[in-house]
Parts: sequence; structure tokens; C-alpha cells
Amino acid sequence: MKVAIVGAGIGGLPAAWALRKAGVAVTVFDQGPIPNPLATSHDEHRITRHIYPGLDGYGQLMPEAFRAYDALWQDLGQRHFEPRPMVHVSRGEVDYFPAAEAEMNALGIPIRPLPLDGLAAMIPVLETSGIREAFEVGGTGVLFAARIISALAAWLAEHGADLRPHSRVTDVDPDSATVTVDGNRESFDAVIVAAGAWVSDLVPQAAQRLVPSRQLVLYLEPPQDMASAWAQAPIIIDMGSGSYGAYVLPPCNGTRLKIGDHRFTRIGHGSDDRTPTAADIAPVREALTGTLRGSERYRIIEEKICYYTVSADERFVSEPLGKSGWLLSACSGHGFKLGPLMGLGVADALTGKRAAADVSRWAAGLGGV
Repeated sequence: MKVAIVGAGIGGLPAAWALRKAGVAVTVFDQGPIPNPLATSHDEHRITRHIYPGLDGYGQLMPEAFRAYDALWQDLGQRHFEPRPMVHVSRGEVDYFPAAEAEMNALGIPIRPLPLDGLAAMIPVLETSGIREAFEVGGTGVLFAARIISALAAWLAEHGADLRPHSRVTDVDPDSATVTVDGNRESFDAVIVAAGAWVSDLVPQAAQRLVPSRQLVLYLEPPQDMASAWAQAPIIIDMGSGSYGAYVLPPCNGTRLKIGDHRFTRIGHGSDDRTPTAADIAPVREALTGTLRGSERYRIIEEKICYYTVSADERFVSEPLGKSGWLLSACSGHGFKLGPLMGLGVADALTGKRAAADVSRWAAGLGGV
């Protein structure tokens, strides 16, 4: 069996890894280098967690996702991961803790409410004014994204995969499993489209379901007198008061402090100009001001634009495409933590180990095995 994979990000490369482990020949195409610095997946670090309040089903997938990463670490010979606790704070009227506690108790993951009068001492970097609720969750940590993608690409090259960088696929026929690259048509037994924010270029019918979203993150240099506090700081999720939804990854293992806003813009295309505009920066600056104490003392090192594909309900789309194709969009900002698991699911579907419909429901967090 020969499978073409279009896209060498956290969708395509884990699918290639899973297929190679199953003995399938794979060819991976990417329009840029592999790894591609313009890919959504190319970042210093990403959050992984078990908790998924408001998105039923994905919390139940996370134990499997952690096991999939354990299998990947074994193959790569290195763990590109650092455990870190996560603190979730809210400044609005919604109480998140009861549902989160029930979800974590069902999974056997530690969770505890935090006394509001002790937050400033416990997390000196956090702006505590206006916080109405705070809790700490275990089973979380930092994935070193770019290192994972680079290591995956190296493993695939060493294990017989055909990696085709700078090979822009301009057409996919999912019925005949053919792809057009540089004007040449190549034939396979199956084709996986994992093209991220460029997916609608190849699968136009997906454009209404999978919408590119232009997002900005800020990399920051903390004040020198806060360095020791950041060395001990947890991952921070700040739901704000409805005007922002900040996530903060502390600097660790050679990465920089990062802050972003989880609210999706749902505008743009992966090929757009990535020069940050005032409109890009404003919501993340608001999140910075609201979340970090003494935010004016932080130096902005880099303003970075990236693109996610976003579905209306933030669930993944992983489903058959035509007679011999598969559409894989591990999207909506939480694809990295589930990438290897989604790759294993696609491999199971294409090799007949699991029914395609079951894999699609499972990937969407709607049950199934």
C-alpha cells in the first residue's frame, strides 16, 4: 500500500509515523521545507492537558493522547515534554470548577480549588485583581513543538518515508488517489489531505467547515527580578471577564515566555502577509495587561502570526474523502496535543483496522474506539 500525505505538520507527520509503523509506504509533500516554519505546528512550545471544560469528549481522549506521545518518545529516543501544573482563573460570572472537577475526578487527575487570598503569593507573576475563581489541575505540561516536528521528520527519513519538501501540491483527486505536484500527476493507493490553513485550496468543499483563523502570539522577556518566579510558574489559563481568553506558557527548557488569546478571528488564509497589524496585536496586549502583574515591565521580543483552521464547534474533522482519500484537520487550536493519537486513528482507518465512521466520531470527541 502506498499513501500520499499532503502537509508535513502535526497532522501529516504523525499519520506518516503511524503508517510506517504499520508497514505502509508513505510519501509526504509540503509546499515549503520540512519542517516548515510557516506551518501552524512550528512553534516553540504548546500546552498539553487532560482538562477540556465545555468540549465534551476530548478529556476522555487525553489519556490515550498521552500514551500515543509515550509511544512516540520511545521511537524518537527522547521526550520533548516537560510536566507543568496548570492554573485556571476566571474573572467573569461563569463557574468552571464544578464541571472541571467532575471531569478530572472521572479520569483520576488531581484538581484542587485555590484560595483567592493566597494567589498573589503562590503565583507572583499573575495579576490577581478581579479573579473570582481559581483552581490547579494536574496531568498538564509543555510540548516542545518545533523539536517534535523536527524529530518526527528525522525519524521518518531514517525509516523509509519519502519526504518531499518544496513540493507544492496543486490538485488532489481523492477518488483516484492522485496528486499533482509541479505539474506532474502521481498515483497512490490513498491520499491524506492534512494541509492545515491551506486545506480549502485542495478541498474547496471544506471551506465552510474549516475556516482559517489569523492568530497572534507574543514572546516576552520578563523583568529580571521576576526570573525566579517564572522558573516556578505554572501554565496559566485566564478566562478573563469575557473580553479575552489568555493562555500563558512559562519559559522553560530554552523556550521563551509566550502569551496568546484563545479567541478566534476566523479571518485570513495561510498564504496571507504575516506582518502583524495593530488589529492583530491589540487583543493579545489586552490579554497581557489583564493577566500578568506589572505587564508594562515586560519587553516584547517577537510578535508572531500563525494560522489555525477552526471548525464551528472546535471539533476535529477526520473523515473519508472520496473513494480513496482522507481529510485530516486536527484544528481549532488544540491539535498539537492530540496529533500522534489522530495519526494512529487515520492509520487504523486506512489499513482497515477500524471502521472509518468510528474513527471520524472518535476524532470528533463523540465516542467510539
